[in-house]
Amino acid sequence: MNELQTHQSECIISFFASIDSIMENMDRLSANYRPMLEGERFLTDRELAERLKVSRRTLQEYRNEGRIPYIQFGGKILYKEGDIERILQEGYRKAIR
Repeated sequence: MNELQTHQSECIISFFASIDSIMENMDRLSANYRPMLEGERFLTDRELAERLKVSRRTLQEYRNEGRIPYIQFGGKILYKEGDIERILQEGYRKAIR
């Protein structure tokens, strides 16, 4: 019961593997973290294009046509996540059957 645990012991190897996994998850979560501004999250052009599976050029066309609301701050284009969700819900069509 009072065995000497070395760096080659199975329980030590498992412990450090768990720590590595936790660290990887923390890195992934912190990389994707977007703080809220007055309860609203904002998406960049690249993030929205990736989510909608469209090109950034298509987003530019949507902006030019007035089909999608956006904020231009300096040279950066931002989209309110809530606006995008609302547009998608309004465009939702239920199946007939």
